[in-house]
Amino acid sequence: MKETSAMQAVAQGKCPRCRQGKMFKYSAYNVKKFMVMNANCECCDLKFEREPGFFIGAMYISYAFSVALFTTVGVALSVLGDFAVSTYIITIIIAVILLLPILFRYSRIIYLHAFGGVRYNPQACSQH
Repeated sequence: MKETSAMQAVAQGKCPRCRQGKMFKYSAYNVKKFMVMNANCECCDLKFEREPGFFIGAMYISYAFSVALFTTVGVALSVLGDFAVSTYIITIIIAVILLLPILFRYSRIIYLHAFGGVRYNPQACSQH
């Protein structure tokens, strides 16, 4: 089997240890269950929540994503024309609502990969 790179594992929402198991149970398009994470990796049994409240730190990444989104939408609207402030506010709110599942997931995925203290082990699934 072809080895998955760290960037591919992040992009696909895979476990940081084995890069094979999925972090989330359901699709991001499942509006009611997009937040539901697997407790452990289905392949190597890594516990995703490293300690109680671990993913509270992912809020900082989510905040950075939100600032980038606000800035991007604001600059795009200002380039496209002269709009009222209400247009900016409504457009930003719509963008945040539409991208919420993706922002939520990737803030957790990136946080676990960057700050989870987990090292990649290609044999992790075979050892379990």
